[in-house]
Amino acid sequence: MTAPAVHHRILIVGGGSAGIDVAARLRRARVPDIGLIDPAETHYYQPLWTLVGGGCAKAKESARPQASVMPKGIAWIKDAAHTIDPDQQTVTTAGGIRVRYDHLVVCPGIQLDWDKIPGMAAAMDTPMVSSNYTYATAPKTWELIRNLRSGTAVFTMPVGPIKCAGAPQKIAYLAADHWRRQGVLKDIRVVLVLPTPTMFGVQVFADELERVAARYGIEVHKNSELVEVDADSRQAVIADHNNRSGQTIGYDLMHVVPPQSAPDWLKQTALADPESPAGYAHVDRNTLQHTRYPNVFALGDAGSTPNSKTGAAIRKQAPVVARNLIATTRGEPLPAAYDGYASCPLTTARNKMLLAEFDYTMHPAPSIPFLDTTHERTDMWYLKRYGLPALYWNLMLRGRA
Repeated sequence: MTAPAVHHRILIVGGGSAGIDVAARLRRARVPDIGLIDPAETHYYQPLWTLVGGGCAKAKESARPQASVMPKGIAWIKDAAHTIDPDQQTVTTAGGIRVRYDHLVVCPGIQLDWDKIPGMAAAMDTPMVSSNYTYATAPKTWELIRNLRSGTAVFTMPVGPIKCAGAPQKIAYLAADHWRRQGVLKDIRVVLVLPTPTMFGVQVFADELERVAARYGIEVHKNSELVEVDADSRQAVIADHNNRSGQTIGYDLMHVVPPQSAPDWLKQTALADPESPAGYAHVDRNTLQHTRYPNVFALGDAGSTPNSKTGAAIRKQAPVVARNLIATTRGEPLPAAYDGYASCPLTTARNKMLLAEFDYTMHPAPSIPFLDTTHERTDMWYLKRYGLPALYWNLMLRGRA
């Protein structure tokens, strides 16, 4: 039996922040015949999950029906992408629908690889381990933090690119600040495990985070990673890459972040970067056009660009993709370039935030030049808690940010 087939002039794979933003921009430019593949019933503003885990927001604030954010005039194919054949210009869905396209935008997001670290997936089902990287478990993080009065709390970050690379540190600071306010921080050993040689990739922000960690008495293990979890004995095995040794740390609370990569189905396609096992769609870092298929663009977490995988990066990438895609449909030169801008709003207390903005040069790239955002600020906290969610729902998802 032949699978059903449809055709769209422009097809977008993924209805997260990247896909919706690009779709909205194309519709505002009056581009016709756009299809979008995504199975989700609910759209999430994921940056809020750190605040949920830190007890500063409710999970329900981060969720809205997917239908409410879908731009009008878009043909929504409510199914999951299963494979892409860029030579045949076809996407096949999990339900067997074959969708032909003239131009393709790939932005299916990133995959959480819970099984890459032995014991991590099983540990997530135990009472002492949680993660802010899912909607279901972010509230559990706050319950663990709120109930801990003494013992050892471990916060980990995996090797390799992850979405919102500051999140593993943010929750450690929010937790430590809560325990300080409760008068129990002195009774809790706080351990932060980082795979990087510094606290952050931009020195001025790394220096500020060193001061934050010292203020809370956090024990920072750099060039280290969680390599195994024994949930039965509540033991975390940490590898230290500085001296090629390891140690086992018992925990009473652990916040884990899984390794991440492109979706498995994308890794198997001709769009994947052949030199990277992570399988991201291989695009030019400035134009976001695929390096081998000029009618394909990719952005967001599933793209190969070497920037930090943040919502702020998508906010800058989406207009580049929209403009360059429109030019491609007209046979015109590509007019727009992405400079690698990313932003990481690092919550350092329950009323302070450090806004780290940078680009491919790995130097500060402030968007508010008259404010010094290289240090913790209370006004930046209100930006994180209220300003950025409003910008996301009311501007970014409407192609206006």
